Amino acid sequence: MGLSASAYARHRGVSHVAVLKAIKTGRIAKETDGTIDPDKADAAWEKNTDPAQQRKPAKKAEQAPERPIDPPLVGSGPNYAQSRAIKEAYLARLAKLEYEEKSGVVVRADAVKVAWFNTLRVLRDRLTNLPDRLAPILAAEDDPKLVREMLDAELRLILTDAADTVAALDKGS
Repeated sequence: MGLSASAYARHRGVSHVAVLKAIKTGRIAKETDGTIDPDKADAAWEKNTDPAQQRKPAKKAEQAPERPIDPPLVGSGPNYAQSRAIKEAYLARLAKLEYEEKSGVVVRADAVKVAWFNTLRVLRDRLTNLPDRLAPILAAEDDPKLVREMLDAELRLILTDAADTVAALDKGS
């Protein structure tokens, strides 16, 4: 009993086009009724087909590999799909950072460092200028309570200005 070209293709595990090509090139022959005898065609296929031109049969998922997979060679990188996935992941991270920066959730570290450096420099300068500014005034005072109140008022003014500057920096970011 012969098979049609499609049925023989399923039997052989190849495409319908491959069977038609084998018939056309004379590697296998049809019977007089136009069907293909699978036993004769299998033998002719094996005999007349170049093994170098054959595709390797796909391994089934349930079969265990014959040998363990070799580790990648030193210096070999990821394949194209892995490289593309890595690139897409980094692009997504960059997009997220850009969004968060524009929405004010995150700020650039260098901008924060510069702002804090300037704020603390102003605070340091005002504190180091305090003795030069208050020394003549305090030297003329005899009342220790009044001297303490003047020092306290000046220190609070400097620290309040620094806190206002920090609050402005926080709102600006």
